[in-house]
Amino acid sequence: MHEASPLAYPHLRKYPGGMSTTYRISEAATVLGVSDDTIRRWIDSGRLTVATSQPGPARVEGQVLAELARQLADTPDAGVPRMESARNRMAGIVTRVLRDAVMAQVDMQCGPYRLVSLMSREAADELGLEAGSRAVAAVKATNVIVEVP
Repeated sequence: MHEASPLAYPHLRKYPGGMSTTYRISEAATVLGVSDDTIRRWIDSGRLTVATSQPGPARVEGQVLAELARQLADTPDAGVPRMESARNRMAGIVTRVLRDAVMAQVDMQCGPYRLVSLMSREAADELGLEAGSRAVAAVKATNVIVEVP
């Protein structure tokens, strides 16, 4: 497995113990299926916090965004048009990873859709999946394949 170049992915920064993912406002909006302005309003109202340890434009910690995605999934807005994915690929955020000795359950929120993938623990570990990780769900029949951009 190769490591992502910090130049290619400036939002991925190495910290002791692994990678910490942050999202720009526009990326957070895309993941949650809302507008950039909605994200800014949520930041202003305190519903969403920004990472203060990083210089530059405002960024949201992946785990904070994952928690908000779980909350929004529990209370979907009625009558809101749903996002569609081209070629059955949906970009989203990992909201939870449950691992045992052999298998892992990966929960994702892709806009208004919650997806669950079962994979080997080894695969989840190699992808570095954790709550807040950015991932793409590729859906084929009843299988969900998780990819990391």
